[in-house]
Amino acid sequence: MKAIDRRTFLWLSAALLARPLTARAGLWPFQEERHEISGEEDIRGAIFKNDAPKTLWKWHKEGFSYDKLEESRVMCNICPNRCMLAPGDRSVCRSKVNMDGTLYSLAYGNPCSVHIDPVEKKPLFHFKPQTTAFSIAATGCNFRCLNCQNWEISQVKPHEVRHYDMFPQQVVEKAREAGAASVAYTYSEATTYFEYMIDTARLAKEAGLANLWISNGFINKEPLLELCKVINAANVNLKSFSDAIYRKLNGGRLQPVLDTFKTLHEQGVHFEMTTLVVPGYIDNPEMIKEMCGWIVANLGPDHPLHFLRFFPHYKLTRLPPTPISTLEHFRKLAMSEGIRYVYLGNLPDHPGSNTYCHQCGKLLIERRGYQLPVNNIKGGLCRFCRTAIPGVWL
Repeated sequence: MKAIDRRTFLWLSAALLARPLTARAGLWPFQEERHEISGEEDIRGAIFKNDAPKTLWKWHKEGFSYDKLEESRVMCNICPNRCMLAPGDRSVCRSKVNMDGTLYSLAYGNPCSVHIDPVEKKPLFHFKPQTTAFSIAATGCNFRCLNCQNWEISQVKPHEVRHYDMFPQQVVEKAREAGAASVAYTYSEATTYFEYMIDTARLAKEAGLANLWISNGFINKEPLLELCKVINAANVNLKSFSDAIYRKLNGGRLQPVLDTFKTLHEQGVHFEMTTLVVPGYIDNPEMIKEMCGWIVANLGPDHPLHFLRFFPHYKLTRLPPTPISTLEHFRKLAMSEGIRYVYLGNLPDHPGSNTYCHQCGKLLIERRGYQLPVNNIKGGLCRFCRTAIPGVWL
């Protein structure tokens, strides 16, 4: 890894220590009128009426894809919510506004979180192991997950958090100074700051950096195809295999996410899937079996699947952590359905986080936290039986 100078080290240290302060903490007093989601209601009704600022701030960009409609209304085409906004309205994701008949993103060049992460944290276990990712996030999300782990930045508006002044070229410069191998768009929902992400990713690609998309996968095909031109890897949450649970737990829908997986697969993008096993919602073995069967039939056996242990967060503090036995059962079930690489997450030093050759069964990568004391993949091949291991290897 490239050494960094003292100035960059101090800047990155500050970024690592920084914690977004939201209006909940009293940083900005505000009032909002919004429609809350409950039960199986469609989230598309949850736009913020008459909530756009009076004037634009410097961290704005015209929307990447939208339609202009009658009476100066606009419809955003980035995600399946397709927010239809009258002048002065704000989108479901809180990042887009209609200003006098033009759609603007207010999450451009103003990340609220900046960190240097191991690529394994994304989690990406089959992409350039033991490299680092320069990770950024702006505010916003097009879901309303009851179990959100980053709600302090995903469920707020851009002006309600402290942020860095960092436009795309600066992101690339800082990533290179830090010796990172990639730029990751992560933490909140990267699709909601699509304009910032796509411009940064194009520059990062030109500079020889990889681009990592960490997402809920709730995006329309046209912008996704543009993104596929510049991203190298993705980790997409498959939150459930039930549309009813998606609506109730996440405020989203299942089919658009399945379509995203198909598009990534067709475009040859390396991706891994993550399912958080929430007790009472995502712990039905029959649903998991059906999900894994769909994956193998539509995407093949080689895309890694991560089952993560749930811990009480946000609006689901009443639930217990996922039993370890449930995660272990799901791993065996997924592998019996034909998925070759299945991992367990949020379980430090559990053997389910290791990589084993699908052909000879021998240990290829041992993981202890984010350390890899054993790595038996050489040139993309199992060191023991010379079988090709799916992924992107150094």
